[in-house]
Amino acid sequence: MINLNLEIAQVGNPILRQQAQLVQDLTDQKLQQLMDTLLTTARDANGVGIAAPQVSQSYRLFVVCSHPNPRYPDAPMMDPTIMINPRIISHNDEIVKGWEGCLSVPGVRGLVPRYKVITVEYLDRYGKLQQQKLKDFVARIFQHELDHLNGILFIDRVDKSEDLVDQESLAAS
Repeated sequence: MINLNLEIAQVGNPILRQQAQLVQDLTDQKLQQLMDTLLTTARDANGVGIAAPQVSQSYRLFVVCSHPNPRYPDAPMMDPTIMINPRIISHNDEIVKGWEGCLSVPGVRGLVPRYKVITVEYLDRYGKLQQQKLKDFVARIFQHELDHLNGILFIDRVDKSEDLVDQESLAAS
């Protein structure tokens, strides 16, 4: 049987601190396979998103796949979306703090400030340019995953060390 999941890079792995490279050739079969594998890896790990660098692939590519699960029981349901060479083209001025976790930083949650509403642009897996307005939790996922493409982890974004907690303490409160 073929393993449809990839090993998730953990904090300390240098790839998580590197700038990912632009995707050039969407017809590359290995890249198309990576997109499918990212979808299954995120789903099986109860993630709401995953970026290529998290599976040791330095590409500007991630999946946003919000759905209620044990890690995020209140997450809104959406169709999984592959986003290639994504970028934020505008945002509102309102910044809100929210709890985030990361498959690459297991057992830790952080209270992270992010834009509440963003407009984004990306290529879909077929090379078609997409533009979307995202808000609240889905906007948070996009910003979190975009950070991965720039070598930034959510733990870098917290305002103070008291905003980092272990996941079990947060679940108990």
